[in-house]
Amino acid sequence: MIPTTTVVVKDGSANPAPLGLCAFGLTTILLNIHNAGFTELSSMILAMGIFYGGLAQVIAGIIEAKKNNTFGLTAFTSYGFFWLSLVGLLVMPKLGWAEPASNSSMVAYLSIWGIFTFCLFFGTLRLNRALQFVFASLTILFALLVWGDASGDAGIKHLAGYEGIVCGASAVYTGMAGVLNEVYGKTILPIGPVNAN
Repeated sequence: MIPTTTVVVKDGSANPAPLGLCAFGLTTILLNIHNAGFTELSSMILAMGIFYGGLAQVIAGIIEAKKNNTFGLTAFTSYGFFWLSLVGLLVMPKLGWAEPASNSSMVAYLSIWGIFTFCLFFGTLRLNRALQFVFASLTILFALLVWGDASGDAGIKHLAGYEGIVCGASAVYTGMAGVLNEVYGKTILPIGPVNAN
C-alpha cells in the first residue's frame, strides 16, 4: 500500500474585491454625472460600461469564485453583466438589431435589478458597514430611476443622478480601503466592523 499525504493548497491569488468595487463605483459615478445633467451620454460612458464596469467586474467575480466567495461571485459577475446589458440596450437599437426599449420595459428592467440589489443587501448584514452602505444606496438608486422613468419626471432622474454619484463614490471608497488597508497593513480607510453574528 502506498502511503498518502494530505497537502493543503494555499490560495495565493490577490483579493479581487477592490477591483470589482472600483470598476462598479467609477462607472456608476460617470453614468450618474450624466443622469444629474452635467454631461451627455457619450462613448466615454458606454466604453466604461463595457470595459471597466462590465468586463473588469466579471473578471473580479470569476476570481471570487476561485476564492469560494459566493457573495462576491454573484455580485460582481451580475453587476458586470448588468453594465454590459445596459450598454446593449442603448447600442443594439442604433445598430438596427432590435427596437429601442420602451419606457415600461426600462421600468421593468430597473425594477428587477432593484429587487435583486435589495436581496443582496441582506447578505451585507453579515459583512461590513461600508458594503451595507453601497448596497443600500444602490437599492435607493434603482428605486429613484424606476420612479423617474415611471413618472417621466426629469427632476427625479436628476435626483437619482446625485444619489448615484454618492453610491458610486461609496463603492470606490470601499474598494480603495481594501487596497490601502492591505498595502499599509493597518486601517487607513475604515469600513466598519465585520458582523459575524
